[in-house]
Amino acid sequence: MIVMQPVLEMYVPEGFDLWPVAEVEPFGFLPLSGELSPAEVGAAVMRIAACNDIDPDGDRPPRPADALGSFLHGLLTFDTLFAAGGLRVTDHSTGVTFQPGCCDGLEDWRDWRRFIDDGSPLGFGHDPVSPVAERFGDTVRLTVNADRSDSPVIELSVAELRGLLAGAERDLADFLALAAGWASRHLPGHCAAVTAALARVVGFPEPAVPAET
Repeated sequence: MIVMQPVLEMYVPEGFDLWPVAEVEPFGFLPLSGELSPAEVGAAVMRIAACNDIDPDGDRPPRPADALGSFLHGLLTFDTLFAAGGLRVTDHSTGVTFQPGCCDGLEDWRDWRRFIDDGSPLGFGHDPVSPVAERFGDTVRLTVNADRSDSPVIELSVAELRGLLAGAERDLADFLALAAGWASRHLPGHCAAVTAALARVVGFPEPAVPAET
């Protein structure tokens, strides 16, 4: 069985206490879906915000003085957002996993659609690990590390990949809806802005923000 999941490459800064976050393995991958616990959603939002926590320059306004506003500043003010991760493909019958590479980001997931449509090779990283997706007619080959002649590969049909991508898209939409509810409870003063930023990361319309109870 082959599965595709949207994932974030995780890292929780030591001493982070702006909101509750789950304990995660450093630089491991957290699959995103509508099944995450509140602490896992908090960890995912933290990671996406941290990826964009860069000192302001150019026309961006200065950081707010408060710790929460300062940490969220990049997420809420950058036009183009980045989230370390991407789409992970696992073949459970062989144990082979095709991971996002160093040049990959969750915001780039739609590149898989273009790959399916035009068949141009899709690279996700570079030496020492270079994941590559290639299409040969109706067959897709995912090479875990193109820098190795003996690299593990996953092969599947274009039709199968299209179905897997549709499932990964649903997982992203479900995560976004879950994160909107999480933000309404944990970041009430920034809920709408954080939800809008997360929607921009994944390129989806903004979900409805739940009313406060």
